Amino acid sequence: MLVCIKPVGVDSQEGMRELLREQLGVESFCVHRLDREVGGLMVFAKNPAAAAGLSAAIARRDMQKEYLTVLPGSPQPEEGVLRDLLFRDAAKNKSYVVKRRRKGVREAELEYRLLEQAEGLCLVRVKLHTGRSHQIRVQFASRGLPLLGDKKYGSREQGCTIALWSCRLAFPHPGSSKILDFSAMPESEYPWSRFEYIRIGKKE
Repeated sequence: MLVCIKPVGVDSQEGMRELLREQLGVESFCVHRLDREVGGLMVFAKNPAAAAGLSAAIARRDMQKEYLTVLPGSPQPEEGVLRDLLFRDAAKNKSYVVKRRRKGVREAELEYRLLEQAEGLCLVRVKLHTGRSHQIRVQFASRGLPLLGDKKYGSREQGCTIALWSCRLAFPHPGSSKILDFSAMPESEYPWSRFEYIRIGKKE
């Protein structure tokens, strides 16, 4: 396996595979995705057997994925669970919260916790229970809290790209089943630099 940090702006499939090929001289298999505008931790398999094992862990929901995001305001309550029905419009590459089940609608669930507030912004940690397209982005936007910099879902912020970062991955090793746990903080630039949680985390 390869556990790495995907840079913001790089495609999580072919773009990352090409970067890994250039830097490490190895072929890799993509088993999960991050949106192009989102950075942070990803795991790639180095052979088909590892890819199958990691994909099975994801299907069983044995892979824990946690994210940091910045919101323009504070969610209420300050911690909780969001449950929605999501419909993805493939033609528009956009997801929507809907009220009724129909073809193409899937359940989405995440839990969140407010970590810190600063200058009218808040830093939130998110743990995904399901992995739907644009899930974190659309679930918060539907509650009037678009992720900072996420223009597709209503943010008016011009000074940053989407403030969403894959900060933790934990999963069983596909060979030994030992639990592997990885964490990484975003770079200390706007808007992340506004928060002590990030600054301290980068020093540790």
